[in-house]
Amino acid sequence: MKKNISNTSKIKVTNTLFQSILTIILILALPIINSAQAPTLGTVADFVLFSTNGAVTNSGPSNYTGNIGTNNGPITGFGNVNGVMHNQDGASAASATDLLIAYNQLNSAIPTLFPSSLLGNGDTLIAGVYKIFSTSTLNGNLFLDAKGNPNAVFIFQLQGAFSTFASSKIRLINGSQACNVFWKVEGLVSMASGTFMRGTVIANNAAININTSDSLEGRFLSTTGAITVVGSTTSIPTGCNAPILTGPTSPVLGSAGCYAVFSGNGAVTNSGVSHIVGDVGTDVGLTEGFNALFVTGTIHPKPDFSTAACASDLLKVYNYIDILTPDIELLFPAQFGNNLVLTPHTYLLNAATALTGTVFLNAQGNADAVFIIKINGALSTSTFSKVVLQNGAQAKNVFWKVEGAVNINNNSVFNGTIICNNGQVVLNTGDSINGRVFTTSGALSIADGMVAITAGTCTSLPIDWVYFNSTLLDKSILLQWGAKNEFNNSFFTIEKSNNGVDFSAITTIASDNKTSIGLSNYTFTDKSPLTLNYYRIAQTNDNGKKTYSRTIQVRTHLSSELQVKTYVVGNVIFLKVPGANFSKGIISVYGIDGKMITSKNVALTAETSVYTVSKPFTTGLYILSIQSNGTKLYIGKVLVP
Repeated sequence: MKKNISNTSKIKVTNTLFQSILTIILILALPIINSAQAPTLGTVADFVLFSTNGAVTNSGPSNYTGNIGTNNGPITGFGNVNGVMHNQDGASAASATDLLIAYNQLNSAIPTLFPSSLLGNGDTLIAGVYKIFSTSTLNGNLFLDAKGNPNAVFIFQLQGAFSTFASSKIRLINGSQACNVFWKVEGLVSMASGTFMRGTVIANNAAININTSDSLEGRFLSTTGAITVVGSTTSIPTGCNAPILTGPTSPVLGSAGCYAVFSGNGAVTNSGVSHIVGDVGTDVGLTEGFNALFVTGTIHPKPDFSTAACASDLLKVYNYIDILTPDIELLFPAQFGNNLVLTPHTYLLNAATALTGTVFLNAQGNADAVFIIKINGALSTSTFSKVVLQNGAQAKNVFWKVEGAVNINNNSVFNGTIICNNGQVVLNTGDSINGRVFTTSGALSIADGMVAITAGTCTSLPIDWVYFNSTLLDKSILLQWGAKNEFNNSFFTIEKSNNGVDFSAITTIASDNKTSIGLSNYTFTDKSPLTLNYYRIAQTNDNGKKTYSRTIQVRTHLSSELQVKTYVVGNVIFLKVPGANFSKGIISVYGIDGKMITSKNVALTAETSVYTVSKPFTTGLYILSIQSNGTKLYIGKVLVP
């Protein structure tokens, strides 16, 4: 009898233990958050502003990175948005469902911390689930401390409305991430001006009001309620296994990568002093006005094999970009810029585009990220416009395809390769292009600007130019140069010019070293130099293709040979310059402090030997300078009595 009772007791204990284990398993299987565990956002994670049922409205200059949408209501007042607008479509319907799931998960989280309804005032909170049973506010700074754990999650369950005082801030420290911060609010969300919010904010059955100069790294989401924004900056957070944006695959430039300025069909001209890093040329027409001393690369005054290769490769690049499907359409091309922030994507502006102010290209820490901006119309800019690179973005990975004319206004700073299709390109005074400027067909002009190709994107040269310099001898000029990696090099051609544009060959020299990567040294003596000489070296491969060294200038007419006499009558300085024989010159007058007082262009010819400089000069000592083609011919003093 006792044995039977003992067996029965054991059976009861076993059943009780089984039921307890089963209960634990069922509890663990429930879709609730038992501690600070991030909810599943699903498709709504792509939205920076979203309402399941309510209007989404913007007024004032605002910037958004992320999609904007509503599943029932209008979307009004938005300019260009770095995201896609979804209004009562499949994406908004899916996001409405996912938002409800995320809300329920946050709502069912088990709170362990119960702070005061007044948050902030310099307090620091650690990861966990916080619950406030009434209306709550944020004042001053609230620090969220992850204690070095980047996966630390902060959940705030606010059972009433939530508001902030002006200039309140959520500050993340010790590894905290905005993607791990969540606010579930049972009521109106109202952000006072200047608030800096972090995290995903979900208002349940209530509106969200965002005011002037507010900023959010996170999301504003409402299950039912309007979202109203006035002049704020909002972006979806990075991190937490969010996809790393890489943008499209970069086009292959080929030989076009070696050019800074190029037209497939049209004149390429320069006026003023423009500095170019990279080759300059056109495949149909002439290249004029560029000073070889200010071009680190080859000037192709007339079409040649190199310009033909560039034209062919440029067309390939254009065709590649032209067929790319855009990720995001910027809906207001006439309002482009205005501090808009773009991330690695293919963008479309489907009309003539005006860049006003600044546009930021944010690589989000990915140095290989690619940006492609396709403009179906002309491109113009305001003065002092800027394309600014952020967080690892590189100019070599930025491409602008423009279907029409390009006019970059004065003193603008541009990053990336501009590819204009069938249009004229005009770069104005003070423009700086960190990249390249191309047109498939059209004239291209530069005035006192700078264009510099980015390193690492030009097709590798068959040899490495180590040095190229000159020495002025008694009645001749000694040229010396060195080269490495001459595996495919056949011979060198020494080319000479009297103006830096029109070169002719004067001799050829065979390659000394085609079997190793070592340095080879070469020399040539020009026994018939001109007064002003420009030299460059063309290197020809075994297959007939050429590359060029830099251009150097050598003058045999020394400054000491230019005997200048000065005298002053009234406020006019007279200069006698006998024997001058240079087509163009500049006479400048400086104070003894080095500041220029006046300057004038003159024709320095043997027939005209007297020049005047007029200015209401006061008594004192002045410095006179005469230069031609960038070389100073004379520097002397003149005393005005």
